Amino acid sequence: MSDSTAPLVHILHENAEWIPPLAAALDAAGVPFAEWPLTTGSIDISAEPPQGVFWSRLSASSHTRDHEHAKDYSRAVLRWLESWGRRVVNGSRVVELEVSKAAQYAALRAAGFDVPHTIVVFGTDDLKRRARELPTPFITKHNQGGKGLGVRRFDDLAEFDRYVDGPEFEHPVDGITLLQEYITTASPFITRAEFVGGRFVYAVRVDTSAGSFELCPAEACAVPEPSGFAPAACDVPATATATATASSLFSERHDIDATHPLIAQLEAFLGEQGVEIAGVEFFETADGRLLPYDINTNTNYSPDVEAVSARSAAAAVARFLGAELAQRYEAVSA
Repeated sequence: MSDSTAPLVHILHENAEWIPPLAAALDAAGVPFAEWPLTTGSIDISAEPPQGVFWSRLSASSHTRDHEHAKDYSRAVLRWLESWGRRVVNGSRVVELEVSKAAQYAALRAAGFDVPHTIVVFGTDDLKRRARELPTPFITKHNQGGKGLGVRRFDDLAEFDRYVDGPEFEHPVDGITLLQEYITTASPFITRAEFVGGRFVYAVRVDTSAGSFELCPAEACAVPEPSGFAPAACDVPATATATATASSLFSERHDIDATHPLIAQLEAFLGEQGVEIAGVEFFETADGRLLPYDINTNTNYSPDVEAVSARSAAAAVARFLGAELAQRYEAVSA
């Protein structure tokens, strides 16, 4: 945490590897900022927080970086900031969406979206019984996910039973496993729509033909996949080849813009949920369904897309945060 008395944009996070592109955009826009790691430290509830705008970038995958308690630290810090009336971008309400896919699906369904049929299982006792309520194939995933955690396809129930009872079972950090319908996409890709200040910036086509479901677009995520990585939660045609590389997975979709009905619906939804910066992933299925299935409130941006797009999402974040800071502190220029 910075000890500066000048108003700043404070970036609350637990993964320094994702910050450099955002820091560069803030520097380029002349927006003063400081990083606030959610990994250690302390706060005095009775003490006034520093001046500034606070941007929460808590990640659902924080526990995979030995930061299992980052979500709890974030809850405490954000509630403290909000109690003092500080401007928080993606505040305490948004944290609950970030760390729970069940919460995301419930909110999306209530808002009228078509979402994948999902059964939420607490612990393991009900897994095998509830799996029999889904047609095969089906998939599993972790409720507190990111990085494709727990995503596996099962073609028959005997295979699933062996998995649940065997040593390869992946225990989710919050004890909640999702059983979900297996989606067949019209083509082997998903779409990630980026929003800043609650408004659409651009859409990204993410190639899934190689079968991976590690879809983090950040440069820091472009690492070789471990052998035996779980296949994607969308169908990959038998003729597809696993030739896609990390540098070619992400490209801008120019056919998706702010006038698209799903984008307009997502903007309204994010506004209702208090989500100001996010990437929302959705499927386009072979039978014509449009299914949002993941809300990333700590979204990162593909350097490949950022390099060629006419609309930089990182720059949009810098402008948005700079404007929020300027609005509250006259001494700070936009």
